[in-house]
Amino acid sequence: METKLWLCPTPIGNLQDITLRTLEALKNADMIACEDTRHSLKLLTHFEIQKPLISYHEHNLRSRGPELIRKMQAGTRIALISDAGMPGISDPGEHLVQLAIEAGIPFEVLPGPTAFSIALVASGLSTRRFFFEGFLPHDKKNRRERITELAKIEETLIFYASPHRVKGVLLDMEAGFGNRKIAVCRELTKKFEEVYRGTIAEAIQAFESPRGEFVLVLEGAEHVEEVISKELIVRTMEEWALEGKSTKDLVKEAVDVFSVKKNEAYQWAMEIKEKSRGE
Repeated sequence: METKLWLCPTPIGNLQDITLRTLEALKNADMIACEDTRHSLKLLTHFEIQKPLISYHEHNLRSRGPELIRKMQAGTRIALISDAGMPGISDPGEHLVQLAIEAGIPFEVLPGPTAFSIALVASGLSTRRFFFEGFLPHDKKNRRERITELAKIEETLIFYASPHRVKGVLLDMEAGFGNRKIAVCRELTKKFEEVYRGTIAEAIQAFESPRGEFVLVLEGAEHVEEVISKELIVRTMEEWALEGKSTKDLVKEAVDVFSVKKNEAYQWAMEIKEKSRGE
């Protein structure tokens, strides 16, 4: 089936980061859907691309999304771009993808710049596993509640933050996460790109008057081994004994389930059996 929708990543700062495939898709599209037509016009003018623009953003996606689907069903080929980076990542492109799938519209996601992957690698923190949160809630109460929910995650955490909210976000992070390591990445790929590495407390001092768009990469929670008490293990073994398990089975279950030493499990099993005979 012929592609009707292209999701086209656009540069997050440096215009040279646009891909040849994205340029080809923009030139082949009949129409370009974008968050801010004035902002996108500058990009398209730079690459000498003249196409009709139609706005598609978080405030009109409920009405404009179905309209775009109808246009594609009628044969219009549409390229979707965000103000910067990959459409669908923390922007309304996610909604249009869902509509396209429901309507059976063939679409293609092109590779290209994404701020969070650049920041993750530049942070110097673990890249093996990570948790992308995106923007935290604007409301202070909701933001703190969400931070509390994220506090036990051991993977590296990634957040987006606008310049007028980043200070408040950092303060709430210090309160909810403790003084963990953090990389504050500002204006990535642009002339004044900066990657600050330190603790949250140090970052709060370093960014008293923040400017630019931010990606915050935070150290995950420290791994804590769960300690299971002897009382819990013995109580569980007693329940197994009531089910009719033999001493041998009690020992095997305790070793397999709780990773206790075999001689300890055997001693507890014998005590349980002795206790049951006394009763």
